[in-house]
Amino acid sequence: MAESAVIREDYLNKLKRLKDLDVIKVVTGVRRSGKSTLLKQFRDWLYEQGVSGKQIVEINLEDLQFEELEDYHLLNQYVVERLIPGNTTYLFIDEIQNTEHFEKAINSLYLNKDIDIYITGSNSRILSGELSTRLSGRYVEIPILPLSLHEFSLLLAQTPHQSWERYRTEGGFPYLAYIPQKPERLDYLEGIYNTVLVKDIVERKKISNLDLFNRVTSYLMDNIGNPVNCTNISNYLTSSKEKTTRQTIQKYLEGLKESFIFYEVRRFDIKGKELLKTNAKYYLSDIGFRQLLTRNTRRDAGHIFENLVFLELMRRGYTVTTGIIRGTEIDFVAEDSGTRFYIQAALTVEDDQTFQREISPLLSVPDNYPKFLVTLDDWTQDVDGIRHINGVEFLNGLPLY
Repeated sequence: MAESAVIREDYLNKLKRLKDLDVIKVVTGVRRSGKSTLLKQFRDWLYEQGVSGKQIVEINLEDLQFEELEDYHLLNQYVVERLIPGNTTYLFIDEIQNTEHFEKAINSLYLNKDIDIYITGSNSRILSGELSTRLSGRYVEIPILPLSLHEFSLLLAQTPHQSWERYRTEGGFPYLAYIPQKPERLDYLEGIYNTVLVKDIVERKKISNLDLFNRVTSYLMDNIGNPVNCTNISNYLTSSKEKTTRQTIQKYLEGLKESFIFYEVRRFDIKGKELLKTNAKYYLSDIGFRQLLTRNTRRDAGHIFENLVFLELMRRGYTVTTGIIRGTEIDFVAEDSGTRFYIQAALTVEDDQTFQREISPLLSVPDNYPKFLVTLDDWTQDVDGIRHINGVEFLNGLPLY
């Protein structure tokens, strides 16, 4: 198969809309999710618009030829020396977190109104420190995820139903589509995970007990879609004769979230209209990591499917929480620009008892926002205003409304 990247239309269109606006564009996401490829696609578009090569400055801080630019003074100097007076310079910096105190260089460069800045980062902390403080309201984050089912199917030149089994077990990291054999695909996933583990978690969080960290990570992977807190994890470790502290577990959770291995989904009290502070859920940024660490894709297939639905909602730009109503739970409450809808995700609702159990929480919601049941059943059955849709079609891009 000849290697060719799928065009990430939604992300690319957002960058096009932001071009030349007085904000820093920050593309974030787990390593190998396609951040660099997205910027390349945007640069190609700039060339098509008549921007010359002299107006583009590219720096990849994973490349040894730019190693000295991990000093923020030298990074700033390198860029300034390449500016063209009277013309806009488009600056692209990959993996900005590799430069210590990078925010000082970015802040300084931002003062020059002839620079349009685009940076990528594999750690969410790049937006929680001085950059965020000094540039409040002056940057836009573009979170990027691995490929959707639709995008992955395009790379495989298959229909979504043909690529579904591979996608739901191995995930959507773009380069996986070019690796023909499953053992080598697992090796590739392991390489990504180990890079994230070492560079983005262990080194940054100064984790010394790697075995304990991996046990906590495996616990989260085994419990995707289940309410989790530090006490749950501590009790699990204690039962395995592994003692730790709440502070240690919290540090591990922060590392996993900051590196985009996991996303935390908080619970939302629908009646009280407030976020709850306890028992959040954790979903993987790519389901392939779960197979890598658990090697069991059949067990808990329902929560794996739930994870994929969550990721699709994230790709579409929704803020996602878990809904709590009258003692029952709705998998996802998705909101964007004042719009809200509710989703239940289940593998199948073939028997009536399961069907009623899944729609009951939706029926108990007193407002009139749209409600959806997403399953892998070949048939669909709308009832009482709840729209029942096929999960593969939804993951392939079917609009909800």
